[in-house]
This record gives sequence, C-alpha cells and structure tokens, in this order.
Amino acid sequence: MTSALGLQDDPYTLPMPAGDTLVVLPQWIRPGNSHHNARFRDALWPLAPLIDNPGVDLTAINWEKCPRDLHGQVKLAAWTMINGRLRSTYLQTRGARARARRSAGVLQVTCREWMRLARWLHTHGITDLAECDTVAWRRYIAQRWTDRSSRTEAEMVLGRLTDLWLFDRLSARPAGIDRPSWDTEGADDFLPPAGTASAGAENSTEPLDPQAIGPLLVWAIRMVEDFADDILAGWAEHCRLRSLATTNRTTLSGRVALEALVLPLLHEGAQLPAMGRQGTRKLARAYLAGTTGASLAQVDRLNVRHGLTSLAAQRPGPCLMQVPVTGRIKGSPWRERLDYHEAAELMRHLGTAALVICLYLTGMRPQEVAALRSGCCPDPQPASDGTVQRHLIRSRHFKNVTDDDGNHVSAGEQRAVPWVAVTPVVRAIRILERMVPHGELLFSATHHDFVGRRGRHGALKKHALNLRIEDFIVWVNREAQVQGLPDQSIPQDPHGALGMSRFRRTLAWHIARQPGGLVALAIQYGHLRTILDARTSSGYGSRSRGGIHSVLDIETALAAADTAAHLRDRVAAGEKVSGPAARRALTAAAMTPRFEGRIVPTTFAKKAARFLARDGVVLYDNPDAFLICAFKRDNALCEPDPGATAPRQYACQQGCGNAVRTDAHAQQMREKADEIDLKASLLPEKLANRLRRNADNFRKMADAHDATAQTAEALK
Repeated sequence: MTSALGLQDDPYTLPMPAGDTLVVLPQWIRPGNSHHNARFRDALWPLAPLIDNPGVDLTAINWEKCPRDLHGQVKLAAWTMINGRLRSTYLQTRGARARARRSAGVLQVTCREWMRLARWLHTHGITDLAECDTVAWRRYIAQRWTDRSSRTEAEMVLGRLTDLWLFDRLSARPAGIDRPSWDTEGADDFLPPAGTASAGAENSTEPLDPQAIGPLLVWAIRMVEDFADDILAGWAEHCRLRSLATTNRTTLSGRVALEALVLPLLHEGAQLPAMGRQGTRKLARAYLAGTTGASLAQVDRLNVRHGLTSLAAQRPGPCLMQVPVTGRIKGSPWRERLDYHEAAELMRHLGTAALVICLYLTGMRPQEVAALRSGCCPDPQPASDGTVQRHLIRSRHFKNVTDDDGNHVSAGEQRAVPWVAVTPVVRAIRILERMVPHGELLFSATHHDFVGRRGRHGALKKHALNLRIEDFIVWVNREAQVQGLPDQSIPQDPHGALGMSRFRRTLAWHIARQPGGLVALAIQYGHLRTILDARTSSGYGSRSRGGIHSVLDIETALAAADTAAHLRDRVAAGEKVSGPAARRALTAAAMTPRFEGRIVPTTFAKKAARFLARDGVVLYDNPDAFLICAFKRDNALCEPDPGATAPRQYACQQGCGNAVRTDAHAQQMREKADEIDLKASLLPEKLANRLRRNADNFRKMADAHDATAQTAEALK
C-alpha cells in the first residue's frame, strides 16, 4: 500500500480511508464527547465529535448534495481536512491567523462551498477534479459572486476553495486539482468591487436603538427582581399538579372532589378550566386531576358523560393555582392569581430576562454567556480590611482559542481574568441557578425546555435565544397594555430584530455616549466604564488578543469624532464657545476626521485605541453637564485613573480645566432651569427651594458663558 509508505515518509499525509473508517479519528475527540461518529461510507457525517462548545449547534455534512461523479474525490479531501493538518511551512507564509486545523463550523461551510463548486463543474461537463484547471477556476469565480457579495465574504470563499487544493495534495490519493490562480497572483483581481463590510462582524453590528433597549432592560430587571419569586413558585406548583395528575389513583374521594368542582360550573353556565393547543381550546384534564385528586381516567369519564370538551371550547376559563402573588407593579399585585398554563411561558420569559441582563450588563460575547454554569459567580469572601469585594464571574471564552500547535479548541478555555458582575447581573445569575441543577449550564437547553421536556445538547443556541428575545418583547408589549403602562412598551428597532450579537456593541455605545442614561437605570453602584475598561481594571475582560475594551474604544472613538464634527458645525454656524479649554477644543475639532455611519472594519479597533491615546485633543460630549470635555488627564477634576483615556463623565466637576461650552449648551441650561422651576411649583416648599437653587445655578452658568464666549476667529 502506498498510503503506509506515504505516512512513513510524510507525517502530514494520511492513510487511505476504507468504507468503515471513522469520519473523525479518535485522536481528535476530547474525553467526555460521546456524540455519534459516522463512517466514511455514510451519506451524513455528523461533526458533533468535534464540538465541545455548549452554545454551538451540532452540525453535519450531507453528501447527498454532491454530484456522484465528483463525490469520491471531494469526500476524500473533506476527510483529510477533518483529520489532517496543513504543513507548518505553508502556515508560516499565511500570517498569524492561519490555522493547521479547522473548527466544525468552518469545516461544514467549507465542504458546502466545495460541493457548490462540484455542482458547477458537473453542469459544465467536468467529472474529475484534475480537469479543474486555471481556466475553470477563472470561469467559476467570474460567475460565483452575486450582487450582495462583499469583498470580505468573497475573500473567505477564495480561502475555502484554496483549501480544496491544499487538502487534496495531502490526501492519500490526490485528484490533482490545479492551484487556484488567486493563490499565486493575489486575490484583488478575483474579488467583487469594493462594497459594504461583511455583515455580522462584531464591529459592524448596529447598536440597539435607545428607545428599544431602555424599556427592554427595565422589564428584564422587573422580571428578575419583582416577579421571579412568583414565577418560580408558580412553576413548582404547575409541576406538582402535573405530577399528581399522572399518579393519582381512581378513588371515590377524587371523583367527589372532581364533581364538586365541575358540576356547579356546568349548571351555572360558567367558564370551564380550559387549555389552548394548536389554535383550539380543550378541557384542562391535567389541571382538573391535579387540583381535585381525581385520576385522569375519572376526568375522561366525566368529560364523556357531559361533553366537557365542546363546552370548554365554547366557554374557556382560567386554570388558577393556589400560589400567593407577592410581586408588585405600580404598587399593586401584577397578577391576582397565576394560571396553570401560563407557568411554562413565564418561566421561558424569566430565563430570557436574565439573558438580556447578562448580555447587556457584562459585555460578554453570546457564546460566553451560553457557557456559564451554576456556581460561576460565588459570593465574595469578606476582605480582611473590611472593603467590599465585587462579585466575579468565572467563565470560558472561545474566540481565537487554540492549542500549542495552533489548532482550534472547540471547548474554549477558562478566562484568565474573570468578569466583574454588577448587582443586577448577580441577581439574574441567582435566578438562573434556581432554574437549573447545580453545576449545570445556566441556559441548559434541556432545563429551559419547559413545554417539550426534550433532552437537548448543551445550551440554548443563538437562533433559539434570538427567538426568545423577540417573544419576550411581544409578551412585554402585551403586558404593558394590560398593566396600563403603554409608555413602557418596547418599540420596533429601526435596524431589525434585537439579536444577541447586538448587545455587546450597544453596551459600549451607551457607555461612550450616554454615561448618565440607560445604564444608570440598572447600576446601583460604580460605573460600567470603570468596571469594563481593561486599562483601569487590572485587565478585566481582556486578553492579549483584545476584550470588551476594544469594542468600547470603537464606540468612544466614534462618539468623540461625532462630538468634534458637531462642534465644527456649530462654530461654522456662528456659535460662540467659552471655557478654559475652548482654544484647544477648536484645534482638536479641526484635526479630527468625520466618520460616516457606524459600520467599521475590524481593523478600526487599533486605530481607535491610538486615537483615544492623544491626551488633550479628544473631545467628549457630556449632555448631563451641558459641556464638552477636551480631556487632558492632568487638568481633570473627575479624578481619572492613571492611564485613563476618557473622563469620568458621571463625576464631572465645575471649574475643570477641560470644560468647553457652546451657545447651544447655554440655551439647554436655561431650558433645563425652566423645567426645574415648573417641577418646583408642584412640590413642598423646602424641596422646591432646593430645586430653584439648582435652576439658578444653571442660569448663572449660562450667563457666565454669554459673558465670556468668543467666536472661533477671536480664539485663533
């Protein structure tokens, strides 16, 4: 066999697989992974043996979509890619991001791309990969791109096609496909025209609209802090009644109790306990059996005798449980009684509310949140000096995690630096820990399946969680109307669904642009910039490859650029400026480029960090203080930490040497003073006097601006 000789001579060449050879060789399967492993001859190759990330879908390669005449050659190259490694000499020419082995998700997408090529070759009469020469490559690529193909996406496609040539050369029986032209000539001539950035990249994701994330966060916290105890108690009672319904024996006392409940409702023409299923209403058998102690057989006999099913459909009634309601909304109970059939839906929404809090108030990536386990955030031990210790979240991260050989590690690794958890996040985790067994994934797909009770793999997946967020919004808007809170409804986001991938960018956006706004609704101590910025928190949320601070840098840089652009526009329109940093701010505004839109390439993170490091010439808008901060660390009265590149905007102090005001700020202060006076007229005298003093201070600052403001020409 030449395969054995090749293996001895070249460690990168694999032996020829037989029909019963495993798709994933044992050396690539981690201990504890017990997923089904297919054979080479099979038409479906599950990639689950390579997947150890609980938040990732279990993918597979379906060979039914590959033309039969090219089936064997493409399949052999795929098996070689799954079990082989690219040569180190080749990787050295491909940069730091090159990997010897691929993740399961990349394997599936790559094989899908190869099968797409195979179908094109088949339709053009090419039945052997050896016939895929330079001419065929050029013809295929000329037809491959669609109007929606971006250059970033196209570059990934070219890389996947190059992999077919690479792994064919490493197989035990190479087909002899030609090297793609772009791998020798460069990719530029083979890419579509320059267009939009790749959709879905973290930095190109639109932040959630403030009008949407505000009420969403309010309702999420309300669910966790006000309604959770009721929901959990209701679910426990639901489970108890359902268990009784299936175990109750047929007894006289059960029949008597059942008839005592149902027959009066029949005679009075009242509503009957009903449940909805597939658009129809049916008799609530399990509820009646669990509540009365009757058996399901006794319920069925009574149903047949009196035609209860049709009557329940005509006059469906609630299935109220004997569970005390303690949660309040506007000072009143949010429910009079909890309904048996509402319990599963409320548990689902409670889990979603906790997800929203964890996503938005930690800065974690969705996969990191999905991998959290019960016990990940223990209560801190008291410090010897009496200082209050923060809660820390121990979690795993997955992005760019590789082993010593540079191979992708599906299981990820424990973060060297834990996340800091603010109070709402700790409460959300505590609620999730009451929903799953100890040590289990907080978003376990099995334990969060409150209706089907199906034993599913790992955590709830991204698609399922995105749907749950949308369902939660529908429930919130319905609940807001019922509770008389239409102003707390969640409007539709102009950029589409409120998917998980948008929360991380949104957190950075609000910290950078609204330091005293929506985040303040949820944070009961400290400030998220201090907690999240790795440069001021001993590496929190950071690794050498970058962490949440890179996203924060991007939003902060974009916000600073917007502030500079607005200052230029105001000055050009004739507004005057005042403040000790006015001249420096005008110089900075003239030097700062204007960024159009929010979609930025991934390379912008490093540029943003360098931009923010220019001490003294970066402008920060502070709408709460009615000024612009031309941040210079040595002048700042907000006591920034050493090395900070941004002010503590929530701690802005009067008299700071970095302050700059425009005529618009002065007008806003006078409007704020009038608003405070109006409020003061409705309050008791002592409180009103305090508010009026505050209003007078705003007017004095506005007057001071008018007295000292100068035009841009005068400040040159």
